[in-house]
Amino acid sequence: MLLLVFFIIFFLLVFVLRSYLLWKKTNINPLTFNKGDDAHGYNGKVFGFISIVELIIVSIHAFVPSWHEYLLPFWYLENETLVYFGWALLILSLVLIWLAQTNMKDSWRIGIDEKNKTELVTDGFFAISRNPIFLGIMIANVGLFLVLPNAFTLLIIALSTVSVNTQIRLEEEFLLREFGKKYETYKTKVRRWV
Repeated sequence: MLLLVFFIIFFLLVFVLRSYLLWKKTNINPLTFNKGDDAHGYNGKVFGFISIVELIIVSIHAFVPSWHEYLLPFWYLENETLVYFGWALLILSLVLIWLAQTNMKDSWRIGIDEKNKTELVTDGFFAISRNPIFLGIMIANVGLFLVLPNAFTLLIIALSTVSVNTQIRLEEEFLLREFGKKYETYKTKVRRWV
C-alpha cells in the first residue's frame, strides 16, 4: 500500500500540482503533447501508457498480492537491501524532479511548446545536466524495479529508456531552432545526462 500512496503523491506533485501552479500563474497549459501521429504526439501516448502500466503494477502490489506471480517476478532480486535502495532512489527522484521543475520556473512544460515562448534555463540543476527531470524519471523507474523486481517493471525501464531518449532528441532539435547559438554553446558545456 505504501508504494501506491507514494506513486499517487509522486504523480500529484510532479504532474498535477506543478501543472496547476504554472497554469494559475501564467494561464498556460504545460501539457503540450499533441494528439497527432508525429513523433512528439506518439511519444506522449507512450508516456501515458507507461504511467498506466505503473499504476496497474503498484495497484496489484497493494490490493491483490496473490497476483504477484503473474507479474513474472525476479525472485533472486527480492531482498531487503535492494528494496531499501529502491526506496532511496524513488525518494531521490521525487526531490530531483521537483527541484528541477522549480529551477525551470515558468519554462517548465510536459512536451514541446511550439506556441508560447520560454527562456532557456541553464543554471541550477541544468548547469549539471541538460535533462535533470528526465534523469529523475529514469532514477524513479530503476527504484520501482528494485522495490518490485519483475518483468513488467523491467519493461517500464526499457520503454522509458527509448521514449525518454526520443523525447530528449526531439526537444534538442526544438531548442536548437528556438535558441540557436545560445543552445549550441550550452550543449558544448553541459552533458545530456550528467
